[in-house]
Amino acid sequence: MEDTQKVEDPVPSGYPIISESQLKTGTMEIFLSEMEREKPTRFSPQQLARFTSDFSMVLGSGGFGVVYKGEFPNGLPVAVKVLNSNSDKKVAEQFMAEVASIGRTYHINLVRLYGFCFDPTMRALVYECVENGSLDRLLFGENKATNDQWGKLEEIAVGTAKGIAYLHEECRQRIIHYDIKPANVLLDAVFSPKLADFGLAKLCNRDSSQVPVTGFRGTPGYAAPELWKPYPVTCKCDVYSFGMLLFEMVGRRRNHDASLSETRQWLPRWTWDMFEKNELPEMLSLCGIKETNIEKAGRMCKVALWCVQYLPEARPTMGKVVKMLEGETEIPPPPYPFQRSMPNLVSSSGSSEDTDPSESTRETSEPSYATPGEGVLEIEILS
Repeated sequence: MEDTQKVEDPVPSGYPIISESQLKTGTMEIFLSEMEREKPTRFSPQQLARFTSDFSMVLGSGGFGVVYKGEFPNGLPVAVKVLNSNSDKKVAEQFMAEVASIGRTYHINLVRLYGFCFDPTMRALVYECVENGSLDRLLFGENKATNDQWGKLEEIAVGTAKGIAYLHEECRQRIIHYDIKPANVLLDAVFSPKLADFGLAKLCNRDSSQVPVTGFRGTPGYAAPELWKPYPVTCKCDVYSFGMLLFEMVGRRRNHDASLSETRQWLPRWTWDMFEKNELPEMLSLCGIKETNIEKAGRMCKVALWCVQYLPEARPTMGKVVKMLEGETEIPPPPYPFQRSMPNLVSSSGSSEDTDPSESTRETSEPSYATPGEGVLEIEILS
């Protein structure tokens, strides 16, 4: 790996590099117990080189860096994400965002962080290896999901929602992911979803409903409209992104497809138009969904329409999203979700965390802006 300019080590002193003797004497049990105590293991570049056979098998790459397949001494498969070194500050910030967020969480629907390396020559993250790639590949790849696999897509939607709900509502500190999209939902051997890529994540105190944001976050097409504005945001931006993901799961197509007729090009709008005309089953049939799955798919569409409400406070919490998807609670008819010719409409209302879909109305109003509460603990990256 290439040398990089030396930067200050941001890792607390409580994270010494695991010793060679520990690796050799079967202390994987000790290592895993450390993970249970929310303490990822720190590895050296040399150890990662051995785990990955000198970084010989590439699993994927992107703007963040390269992911390599590896294996611990006990045979446990891992994925090693080596971050790019073109900008030391950004690499360090992304590194800290991922370790600080996913490193302190454990949920069946979140990818597991086993350890990390922070060294003058390398910044890397060591994850569990997820066998079946991303949801993006399942939805849009050459071997994309068939009609017979639609039930599995519903399970993936529920599992992904549970993972996000855990980040927002169950962690000791709320975690806002900021980049929910099919490429960041990984699938294990039985196609159970695991949310990944926390490089844009923020931590904030649970009693703080708003987080100041510097610079744009997320992926165009999935990012909530308030992320384009210079105002504080809430975890409802993840709810919006999840709604956009739901549309693509139902349609098994990209939300925007210029090759289709004008009325069908943007899937969220087409879904709303068909819902408003009470023709949602017809739309779902055109998407190739069998009659036996129409009811469940219709539920997903209505949940998606709630999630993409233009005003953040009109969107449900992820906990409520899970209940609606699982049929535990009735889904009231969603209001018109898109912007109503009010270009400056954005909300950071402190009450947005507890909004119930049944309490929303079809009319939009000019929201107020508030200064974020004190005590925000965050990791600012890519600013």
